[in-house]
Amino acid sequence: MEKVKDRLRRVTRALNAANIPYAIIGGNAVQHWVSQVDESVVRATQDVDIILNESDLEKAIPVLEAAGFVFRSAAGITKFLDGPNAKARDAVHVLFAGKKVREEYTEPVPEIDQYEWIEDARTLPFERLVKMKLTSFRRKDQVHMLDMISIGLIDATWLDRFSPQLRSRLQELLDNPDG
Repeated sequence: MEKVKDRLRRVTRALNAANIPYAIIGGNAVQHWVSQVDESVVRATQDVDIILNESDLEKAIPVLEAAGFVFRSAAGITKFLDGPNAKARDAVHVLFAGKKVREEYTEPVPEIDQYEWIEDARTLPFERLVKMKLTSFRRKDQVHMLDMISIGLIDATWLDRFSPQLRSRLQELLDNPDG
């Protein structure tokens, strides 16, 4: 877990210093929001996920390489490995603002024109993060959502904020919070 925190710090410091817009997403963003309410609910995460504007990728590559990361892009996956011998798990995964992660997703990755500072890292506003979790809706996204529901960050008042498909997914979790 310390390696992930170190990786997160190095990425955010480098992008902040270069004034490159980004937002932390995934488990690290969920950790930030959940810890403000109940630190005992915070889960460990194995990787670092960020959103970049695709137009900023060329600027980000040398900045992150100077911080010890190795750029890789293949099969539609963009990442920065944490050193030349790192595994894919030891990477910073990049999603692009305004682009769909998968064609079948109903929503694209949120824009990063708005963000929240939590400590020294930029993360998505909470509602945008929740929308991403509902869009992906993998098991780990569902677990993150259930954690946020369990501490009262999300409740039935959130249903009207989303499209019918995402609303249905949220309702499913609200109806069955124990999985």
